[in-house]
Amino acid sequence: LGFLFLSAGCAIGLGNVWRFPFITGKYGGAVFIAAYLFFLLAMGLPVLIMEFSVGRASRKNMGNALKMLEPAGSTWHFFGWFSLIGSYALMMFYIPVCGWMINYVWLSASGALSVPPDKIPEVFGGMLANPKIMIFWTVATSLSCFAICFIGLQKGVERVVKVMMMGLLVIMLGLAIKTLTLPGAEKGVAFYLVPDLQRASEAGFLALINDAMNQAFFTLSIGIGAMCIFGSYLDKTNTLTKESLIILGLDTFVAFVAGLIIFPACFAFDVSPNAGPGLIFITLPNIFNAMAGGRFWGTLFFIFLSAAALRS
Repeated sequence: LGFLFLSAGCAIGLGNVWRFPFITGKYGGAVFIAAYLFFLLAMGLPVLIMEFSVGRASRKNMGNALKMLEPAGSTWHFFGWFSLIGSYALMMFYIPVCGWMINYVWLSASGALSVPPDKIPEVFGGMLANPKIMIFWTVATSLSCFAICFIGLQKGVERVVKVMMMGLLVIMLGLAIKTLTLPGAEKGVAFYLVPDLQRASEAGFLALINDAMNQAFFTLSIGIGAMCIFGSYLDKTNTLTKESLIILGLDTFVAFVAGLIIFPACFAFDVSPNAGPGLIFITLPNIFNAMAGGRFWGTLFFIFLSAAALRS
């Protein structure tokens, strides 16, 4: 269970709850979902199994695993550097954005987001324009991750991620039930899940295929050696394909439910579901402000987002 939650926790992040719903809406709902599921099974799953295999066979991280497993005279080990470079490059944007999420938990809980709609952009813009706030939450995010990792993999990371994963699933289901019972929510569900070939055609089928492949890799956190590390702790009694399918299922479930939270809320309050930072940090706070018990549901939503980002 610890291995599954760790691997799924690494895979489940901002790509599931921020990116997936909006590119699904952009590319015609179920049209994109069909392409995404195809690439998830045809490309994402085999690469995930292979990364676990490399980790389990070597008991090392990607940098040292390829050096140990490569045939004599081979230069495969050079590719180990890509996992390190890729991880650092990813963290350069991921850690500050995670800091935004945690800051919004505080802003929502304290009532700082309970302002007129035209003032919400000022709150978001003010956060980005304030170096002290940006640095504080970036450092706080980094230190919290260091502290958890310092305790150890099993006592620290595994224990914390287990709690976060179970809490995440409970919060997601609560938010989904809440938004699906809003008046007009069915329009959001239709926009999200009914196939719309015209919308997909307008966005471009080649772009759809490209984004579906990108999402399949990004959502599973494959290619940077993270899954190789988790695989290095796995014993020979576990079937890698079965474990990978469970992780893939958990990851897809969270992405799917995230759309059921966001789109019904947008359509219930007649708000355009635009993509990018504006939706999460400007549009959704306005929706929560218009909702009964909005501060509670808004705080819960940003706790859920922060947990997803922190786990990765």
